[in-house]
Amino acid sequence: MRIVALIMAGGKGTRFGGDIEKPMALFQGKPLIRQVIAATKQSKKIAKTYVAVTSISPKTAQEAKKASVTMVETDGKGYHADLQQAVKKANINCPVLIVSSDLPLLTGAFIDEVIEKYEKAGKPALTVMIPEEAFQEFGLSAVSLYEHNKKMYAVSGINILDGARISEEQDQLVVVSKRPEAVFNVNSIKDLDAINDYLLRNKTE
Repeated sequence: MRIVALIMAGGKGTRFGGDIEKPMALFQGKPLIRQVIAATKQSKKIAKTYVAVTSISPKTAQEAKKASVTMVETDGKGYHADLQQAVKKANINCPVLIVSSDLPLLTGAFIDEVIEKYEKAGKPALTVMIPEEAFQEFGLSAVSLYEHNKKMYAVSGINILDGARISEEQDQLVVVSKRPEAVFNVNSIKDLDAINDYLLRNKTE
């Protein structure tokens, strides 16, 4: 099955604060966008990587260009509108792994595990959800919580959709994960500190 990756990197990240474009925030000396691009390139199942940018993320666009990925510029009308526009503009007619640019611990191996679940499910879409307690456990800020099966979850920023049906509502498999690769997304400077603390603790242990 051919699957491509689309990294959503067009937002300013207003919750992050400051003038920096969030995908350009440094983690272990590298911009967040570079970490996510590297993960998609490490994946054995991703055939090609696209990065969606907007006019308000020029530095992110420059960084993505250095990483030799295909850029797609969208209008900046919101996450879902930009996602649909990027898929149509890039003429993606196969399943597409959509990931946010703020997942610094994402790995190719984790991506492949998610894709394997998608392939076995036989549904057009998949979403990875994070239970509220996972954020509390790691000292992170949970954003946009909502109820699913009588529990509170947040989206991880990792999804798979059928690009050929991008304008349609798609039946999806919900994958619940407490894995650091999915839980650790960056919404604030505090989140970056929490991730560094987590890595330091695990290195010490």
